[in-house]
Amino acid sequence: MQKKMLSNGMTVLYEKRPGNCVVVQVMVNVGSNNEKVEERGISHFLEHILFEGTPTRPTNHLISNEIERVGGDFNAYTTSERTNFYVKVLAKHFELAVAVLADILQNPLFLPEAIEKEKKIVLKEMTRVDDEPRYHQWLLLQESLFLKHPCRFPTHGSEKVIRGLTRETVEKYFKTHYTGANFTLAITGNVTSWEKVVTKHFVVAKGMKTGNVAVREPALTRSKVVRVNKKTVNTYIMIGFKTVPASHPDAYVLQVIDGILGRGQSGKMFSEIRTKRGLAYDVGTEHIAEKTYGYFAAYATIDKKNIDLAKKVMIDEMKHLESVTAQEVQEAQDYLEGDYLLDIEDPQKFADQLLFWEQVGSSHMLVEYVAKIKKVTVADVKRVVRKYFTHSVTILIAGKK
Repeated sequence: MQKKMLSNGMTVLYEKRPGNCVVVQVMVNVGSNNEKVEERGISHFLEHILFEGTPTRPTNHLISNEIERVGGDFNAYTTSERTNFYVKVLAKHFELAVAVLADILQNPLFLPEAIEKEKKIVLKEMTRVDDEPRYHQWLLLQESLFLKHPCRFPTHGSEKVIRGLTRETVEKYFKTHYTGANFTLAITGNVTSWEKVVTKHFVVAKGMKTGNVAVREPALTRSKVVRVNKKTVNTYIMIGFKTVPASHPDAYVLQVIDGILGRGQSGKMFSEIRTKRGLAYDVGTEHIAEKTYGYFAAYATIDKKNIDLAKKVMIDEMKHLESVTAQEVQEAQDYLEGDYLLDIEDPQKFADQLLFWEQVGSSHMLVEYVAKIKKVTVADVKRVVRKYFTHSVTILIAGKK
């Protein structure tokens, strides 16, 4: 992997990979965690509005058709800590991919009529999220689990803020954060003269890099339950624990725990809750580790009458980790190795991981991931369970039956 800092402040990561395609992905070092109260949702809104026209490609159709007419894929997403835009095309269209990305990230029109239209779309997206319990439960968990960290606020933001956005507000935020110092570009594929191509099209001002979120998040001192009644058929239960950011050594131990409890149909949560007792169809665990925060959660979709039993089984399985065996740790490590390496065979997912680890600390952490997973011991798992799985937040979205 090659890494190059350009004169405009941009960082470029190039990974030569065989195959017909190339992925060009730009990470902007800003997400909802960086927003002020009066800006909540603006990072996500920008992700939308940047596809709505530039002076040379004045419509959404002209922008998207540039990539789609050659069979390419073009998309974007926003998280609490970053905004990503990517293009996947045949390698011979590499410069086209760079040119289109550079255009939308440097020359948006921000037409008032486009802003008003996009407001309606984002507001509709927000209501869809609230209508979907599987997604809504994660928002409730983060809001309830974290007391001060801005990850407690949803990435899609505040309805009031979105309704009140003006061209001036959007443009000011864009000029502040969409700078060379805030851009990291990943290229995965087999292309030549990539530095020349990137330098040609990205002429963005260097600007300032958005600072890190600096919050002293207090520890949970007691467990609590948050219950919401909805007119859904199913009941959704989730138990969450505050943990550590991705750069912390314990994050790798928590990944192994996730592999023990939550992998596929052989994970302990699936086996105990679905296979043995038939309490749920959708069941699992997830370890979320970002640059500045982390948490672990177990979840299941159940009948309301089984709330107490399901919660007991979930907590019992976590407690059983205090007597975990070497075989269970080894199986989880093998699972994580295979799952990770197979996943990043996809060049877009490789680019995504490259950028994630670069933001966390260093892109080289991508290739160190498996080795660090393999170093986790039985003693590590027992220690981490005792340290983090003490006080929890339980989310209940209670249905009709």
